[in-house]
Amino acid sequence: MTGARGFAGGHLANLLARAGVTVTGWKRPTQANKGSGGAPGGPPPASSQGTDPFFHAAIQWRDVDLLDRDGVAGAIADLRPDTVYHCAGAAHVGQSFANAGEALAANALGTHHLLNGLRLAGVHARVLVTGSSLVYRQSNRALNEDDPIGPATPYALSKLAQEMLGRRGIYEDGQQVVIARAFNHTGPRQGPSFAASGFARQIALIEGGRMSPEISVGNLDALRDLHDVRDTVRAYRDIVERASPGAIYNVCAGQAFAIRDVLEQLVAMSRVPVEIRIDPERYRPNDNPVLLGDRSRIEREIGWSPSIPLSQTLADLLDFWRTQDYRLPTDSDA
Repeated sequence: MTGARGFAGGHLANLLARAGVTVTGWKRPTQANKGSGGAPGGPPPASSQGTDPFFHAAIQWRDVDLLDRDGVAGAIADLRPDTVYHCAGAAHVGQSFANAGEALAANALGTHHLLNGLRLAGVHARVLVTGSSLVYRQSNRALNEDDPIGPATPYALSKLAQEMLGRRGIYEDGQQVVIARAFNHTGPRQGPSFAASGFARQIALIEGGRMSPEISVGNLDALRDLHDVRDTVRAYRDIVERASPGAIYNVCAGQAFAIRDVLEQLVAMSRVPVEIRIDPERYRPNDNPVLLGDRSRIEREIGWSPSIPLSQTLADLLDFWRTQDYRLPTDSDA
């Protein structure tokens, strides 16, 4: 599993390890271990307190940099996996405007190195490419997997390139690639640069008296199809187990929530009063007003649907931040 140290990857690694699956998690090497060609690594530190107890003890760790072509090829040849969950990459849309090259390198070049490593090793594996709903052309209605493609951000472009590389891996290299187009997901351990998690962290800091009782926000009118990361990773597992090579599935709730509603739910859970202040500087360029998915295909063919209500997700997210105050790794760090 690439990106096993990241947000979704960490939840997925735990889900599989708890079920008795042998999981080898790839994480970005420390500076001291760079060039190690996939050297064994210990569990990833996530705080100044030491090893993060979140990760299942049975997960085996390897230090692999996806941008190191030879290191990736060597690690694949050594491991010879039968299944690959590709969860690593640059994950933040807003940051891609400032550094498009980083998004393209992490998502496209990293995927190329991974698939090329499988080809060079003669390994034919089940491969999940974790794509994005942002590859679709903007629309005010629920998007299904056959709707037009039209990436509008550097991040979305990099995720489309990732998909195209995955499809090439099917037709030219015989890999069993399946693609999940994930819509917005959140939950415990998500980095605070994402809206819901950032709101929850600020509320936790306000409750602790470490921040003034005011949250500055950007566009609260955007509508997002939002679900729990624990449902997301269950979908990833089910797609790998049941989908045919080349299949593409939306992973979504099929219900759009206004960012305003998400924030107001979190504020209502706060133990102290919190003020909300609109800051136009926080508006994102090319922000999509509506992003809503149609989950009919994954429900019909895979039998997956989300099970955790948003209220529970937000409560768990806020409770998480009440007990944490360190910078969590994101998928781009994994």
